[in-house]
Formats: sequence, C-alpha cells, structure tokens
Amino acid sequence: LCSNILSLAMRGLDETPAELWELQDLQKLNLSMNCLCSLPPALGSLDNLVILNLLGNNLSSLPPEIGLLKKLRVLLANNQISSLPSSLAAMHHLTKLNLSHNRIVHIPTCVYSMKGLVFLHLACNRLETIADQIQDLVNLKILIVEGNSIHTLPKTLCFLDSLELLNVDFNELQNVPDEMYQLSRLRRLACHPLDKGLHIIHNPLLKPIHEVLQGGLSALYNYLKPT
Repeated sequence: LCSNILSLAMRGLDETPAELWELQDLQKLNLSMNCLCSLPPALGSLDNLVILNLLGNNLSSLPPEIGLLKKLRVLLANNQISSLPSSLAAMHHLTKLNLSHNRIVHIPTCVYSMKGLVFLHLACNRLETIADQIQDLVNLKILIVEGNSIHTLPKTLCFLDSLELLNVDFNELQNVPDEMYQLSRLRRLACHPLDKGLHIIHNPLLKPIHEVLQGGLSALYNYLKPT
C-alpha cells in the first residue's frame, strides 16, 4: 500500500478519525460509502491531496477549509449538498468535479471560476437553469446535467468548443439555442450513457426540432446553421 493513498471506504463511519488529519502527505483519500454528515475544518490541513472521494455519504455541506487544498484535481461528492463554499473558487487545478445526485438548484458561482475543469457532472440534482457564465469553463470536454429540470440552454454554452460529450437528457427542454451547431466536437447524437456526443432526445422537444433530430446530429446542425 502506497503511503500517500488511503481508503476508508465502506467502513460505516459516521465521523472521521482524528488521526486522519495528521497524514499531511496524503495525495489520494477515499471516504466513499460511509455515513458522514460533516467534515471538520481540519480537512484543509491535507494540502497535498490530489484526489478526494466523498461519494455516497450524507454530507449537506463542505467546510470552507476545503479551499485550502490547492493541489486537488479530482473531487467526487454525491451526497445531499445544496451549495458549495465560495473558497472552492480558488481550485484552479481541479479538472474533475462530480456533484451528481445532490440537491443543487443553481450551479454554485464558484464552479464557474474553476477554469481547469475538463469534466463536470451535475446529473440528478434540482437544476432549473445554467448561467451564462458556463462559457468561462473553456477547457470543459464533458458536461453531464441529465435528470434535472432545465428548461432552456444558454447560448453561451455553445461557445465551449472543446465539448465532446454534452448530456442534457431527462430535462424539460423544448428547444435548443440556434448557436448549437458551433459545438463541432460533439460529432453525433448519442444514445448509450457512456457515448461521446449530444444526449438530448429524452426531452419534451417541440416541432420541428424533435423531427429534425430523427436525422441525427448533422441534420440538426444543418437546420440550425444560418443560410
């Protein structure tokens, strides 16, 4: 076992052992599938952490001190979170953020400051909108927001020309922005959850978009492009 990797997954923990916060060389910490309701401020002392896995706990919030983890690249937290501490805006090295299966109504403002994000997973929350600031995440390749209550997509989403996978299935979308044809790296209309491309057909799309999509992504883009 590598000394800078620690897994305490599936231990039935309802609180973290105090000794944990003395392991300041830790780079990978797995606390998934426990019964944790909170994390102490001491989390901020693990300033060499690169990966933090909090999946499958009962956390309703994260301590502001998490913003001290300047080297963090991966944060996984499917819990009962409704907001994030603003200190997370300082996480410029974060490349993967999984906040699916939480209680988030609005994408926290700090997320739009995470300029290094390549992967953002917000499925199965309570989102109704995506803010125009989504365009700030210029390195984003994968955006998953399926299973929310999103009614419209901002046209600024279409400026993310690195996107290879956009999953907006199972929302309340009736239409798409005219600028969507600019997302040239999506390549195709995707069906399997792991496929790259655009996942959109499971929405109450109106005519003519619904019919146009039967011809695939190229048909949609041809329809949307200005003549």
